[in-house]
Amino acid sequence: MSGLVLKLSPKERVLINGAVLENGDRRSRISVVSPNAHILRLKDAIHPEDAKTPVRRVCYATQLILTGDANPKEAKHQLLRRIEELSRIFTDVDSRKTLTAATNALLAEQYYQCLKFLRLLIPREDRLLAVSKP
Repeated sequence: MSGLVLKLSPKERVLINGAVLENGDRRSRISVVSPNAHILRLKDAIHPEDAKTPVRRVCYATQLILTGDANPKEAKHQLLRRIEELSRIFTDVDSRKTLTAATNALLAEQYYQCLKFLRLLIPREDRLLAVSKP
């Protein structure tokens, strides 16, 4: 993930290659220049008990790669299959573009970008689920 710039709020926590870092009392910027660094903002993390919907489960599975809890090579095939399943549900043009971007990021092993694109579908999924409830 070369060229990534993290803008952190005071006391914000971020997971980088398995280590939790906490920002100090002031806003700061950190440039990550190491390629293939695994980074996850903890405020964006999905907890296992919250991964109850299809999009959240795919996000959580991607997140496991970023935290180092899943082998990227083993998880990639499963994630591609799950994204394909999502493409059967989200058929509008914008969602398809988002899923294509997530797939391309996954194939390029840019897991943070993949997660970022997948998270864009969560509000749409929430709306679909709200409409389908009696």
